Amino acid sequence: MEFQYQPRSVAGICIQGNTLFIAKRNSGGAMGERWEFPGGKVEPPESDQEALIREYQEEFGVPITVGPCIASAVFEHHHKTRYLYAYLVELRQQQFVMTEHTQWRWATLDEIEKLPFADSDKKLLTDLYKYVRK
Repeated sequence: MEFQYQPRSVAGICIQGNTLFIAKRNSGGAMGERWEFPGGKVEPPESDQEALIREYQEEFGVPITVGPCIASAVFEHHHKTRYLYAYLVELRQQQFVMTEHTQWRWATLDEIEKLPFADSDKKLLTDLYKYVRK
């Protein structure tokens, strides 16, 4: 039996007190000007952790430490089923060089629900509420 790669994406969830790190994407594209948990597609043969480290370096110019997976979701993108895994991350610095975003901020989950947020990332909110409130 041949192994079939499952398209997957990862999101980095950085928590500070009762707030989470979010960023607003540049204009253009399907996700233009929407807020998101930073991350992106896992490129074979990367691990989820390697993809997150790469994405944070490319998009913010900062190193991160990747912890455990704390949430997951399934969503459709271009008529394909995709899997999204959210990992706890620690920002090692907050001096950003943003290449894919116009803004960043710390927001509570209640604030995030009211923002124009990426649809796939919204699917993580139920799991994140459980994690943040434990």
